[in-house]
Amino acid sequence: MSTENTNVKNFGTAVTRLINKENMNREEIRDLFYQMLANEQPDMQQGALLAALAAKGETIEEIAGSWEAIYELDTVKITLETGNPPVDNCGTGMDSVKTFNISTAASIIAAAGGITMAKHGARAITSPCGTVDILEELGVDVDCNPEVVKKSVEKAGIGIFNGTSQKIHPGGLGRILSQISFGTILNTAASLANPALPRHGVRGVYSREMLQSVPRVMGEIGYKKALVVHGLAPELADNCKKGQEVRVPKIKDLNERGMDEASTLGETLVAELKENGDINYYSFLPEDMGLKRAGEKDLRPCGDRKIEAERLVRLLKGEENGARQDIACLNAALVLYLMKAAETIKEGVNLSRDLINSGKAMDKLEEWVAEQNLQPEKGLKIFEALAKNQ
Repeated sequence: MSTENTNVKNFGTAVTRLINKENMNREEIRDLFYQMLANEQPDMQQGALLAALAAKGETIEEIAGSWEAIYELDTVKITLETGNPPVDNCGTGMDSVKTFNISTAASIIAAAGGITMAKHGARAITSPCGTVDILEELGVDVDCNPEVVKKSVEKAGIGIFNGTSQKIHPGGLGRILSQISFGTILNTAASLANPALPRHGVRGVYSREMLQSVPRVMGEIGYKKALVVHGLAPELADNCKKGQEVRVPKIKDLNERGMDEASTLGETLVAELKENGDINYYSFLPEDMGLKRAGEKDLRPCGDRKIEAERLVRLLKGEENGARQDIACLNAALVLYLMKAAETIKEGVNLSRDLINSGKAMDKLEEWVAEQNLQPEKGLKIFEALAKNQ
């Protein structure tokens, strides 16, 4: 038997182990992902690996091993020279409650508050408008090389590495992501493969089960502090008590609806990774943060990227001061609290409003457009047209 056939057979044997609910160690799964990223296996086998892991349920070692393969083999490495530690803020996607780009607005507000934001995002896969898509509409050069992003983070205090760009992930990650539309280990592992390798982060997850694994994975790969959140939808929130301990769901819970953000629709479940490695679990309601409960329709994206960009500009200018501003401020508050720019999350909400009302958030977006651009004049022209029309 040829070496190629032997490798295919061994890979298939590994997939069979996963189908039989057998867990793998970090090194084993890393080696399988090396083969997948290098496209050394047939597409059917690659898809089978992802599906088998999802059906079994990924362990912390398996997620860490897949992340290690993506980061080592398929991620451009960037060393930032900043006075403050960089922070990433993103969601896993695949949540059942579709919203506008909350994390994008929150990141801009947090950067306006002096937090260094090194984002790692992607174009839309299952949603109408992804983080990269809306930033492109705003004038940010999302297809630039990583050195331009580095300059933007260092000078403007914010930048985004395009997770679907071959300039950031030059190997097989983009190919794989373009061929799947279901939740896999990549929702966590790939999103964590940030070229700047930040050690602080706020991460939204699409299920409460992930609150048990994701903070541990983040600790395993070197994060010092993190907030992992899952926001609940109204009908689910009504069945939960404030302060309820986060639990691993039973079968009956698998259809629960929620979002990969802190929620103003209902309760937000939080897993906080502390610097000593401990993980604290808690929850809060919108009312605890001085916020009104929103209706789901108030947070939905319209599906038109240009209109979404226009609405984001209005939010940052303080002209959308209802439900959208509330949830953006809440999610920015998580970053401000994590990095001790606010003593509490509630204080962070109030600080976020001040950053909008003072004009600092809008100024930060303009600065970002100017810095993350190979052609700043072109980007600023797009930005100014949007800002002028609002």
